[in-house]
Amino acid sequence: MTEFDRIEGVVAAAEAEHGPIDVLINNAGYGHEGVLEESPLDEMRRQFDVNVFGAVAVAKAFLPRFRARRSGFIVNVTSMGGMITMPGIAYYCGSKFALQGISEVMRAEMAPFGVNVTTLCPGSFRTDWAGRSMVRTERSIADYDALFDPIRTARQEKSGRQLGDPAKLAEAVLQLLDSDNPPPQLLLGSDALKFVSERLQRMQQEIEEWRALTLSTDG
Repeated sequence: MTEFDRIEGVVAAAEAEHGPIDVLINNAGYGHEGVLEESPLDEMRRQFDVNVFGAVAVAKAFLPRFRARRSGFIVNVTSMGGMITMPGIAYYCGSKFALQGISEVMRAEMAPFGVNVTTLCPGSFRTDWAGRSMVRTERSIADYDALFDPIRTARQEKSGRQLGDPAKLAEAVLQLLDSDNPPPQLLLGSDALKFVSERLQRMQQEIEEWRALTLSTDG
């Protein structure tokens, strides 16, 4: 995913061997866990190289092909972490927020050419995201122990026992691909629905509470 110069050739070879590709499921990525102050910037750079730059590079390899054929479907897998935040996964949430925003622009730009773009925003599923595939920064600042240590422990204990069923997620994606009017984003999982809905409610409340100051800056 980070060998950006090779991606175009891989896509071209796949289409040469198998014919035109109709759907891109842009799912490659990994989680980074660590208190922001403790986490080196190199780990953030690697997180963004894979989760953002790699995903966008793959999508860009397909855009001219889909545009020329006036059809295609790009599913960029973000996360509920692209719409909400939690302590200890700042780099991960940042990367998913970035891909979420880029995908919305991509959707608007490709719509005139009959190309669909949807972000898939899963909650917690029984994958290796919180297990062997996650990069964890070592702890170094005791002030964060009370906040973060219980979060890290709980995440490790729940790994492999999350509520979400990957097989059912795959079925949901197939239904999405069959839709005549796919949404800009699709939440998957009851936890994603709960946490994102709560955040939207809080945002609306905050907007209303600060409405007067917001409007005060108009000339």
